[in-house]
Amino acid sequence: MIQRARILALSATFIALIAVGSWLSIPLPPVPITLQTLFVLLAGIVMKRYGVIPVALYILLGAIGLPVYHNGTAGPGILLGPTGGFLVGFIPAALVVGLVYEHKSPKLRVAGLFAATAVTYVFGVAWLSFSASLSIYQAILIGVAPFVVGDIVKIAAAYTIGKRVETG
Repeated sequence: MIQRARILALSATFIALIAVGSWLSIPLPPVPITLQTLFVLLAGIVMKRYGVIPVALYILLGAIGLPVYHNGTAGPGILLGPTGGFLVGFIPAALVVGLVYEHKSPKLRVAGLFAATAVTYVFGVAWLSFSASLSIYQAILIGVAPFVVGDIVKIAAAYTIGKRVETG
């Protein structure tokens, strides 16, 4: 029972953090820079494999109309628009981080954070290419290149925060 209560409380916390992170954005068309990815990574770090729960619920809440996506947007139109693949990619990304954080190896954990970011990019680029009728190369230039440095900073921050949370 305590485990369920902990998962529920952490899920609510991470849904809120991801939503707040979506408001902290730099509007770079067609894909804004946000702090959502930092909190997606942290959900996996803190909740391990259960980190996928708040991320999936966050996507669901936005899809049904709660204004939790970047800058208060919501609805299935966002998921079908150019950013939809990145949002959907958060779900497997959280699972990847959660699974690798069940191991103690720092190298595996860092690799998992990079792999999770790559998963988000793959989903995002594929959908951006399809939804905006872009070549894969164009989608990478628009949907990945401007974000790489910031995502490396977010990975470093997530790893550092994760170490701090564990040693508490």
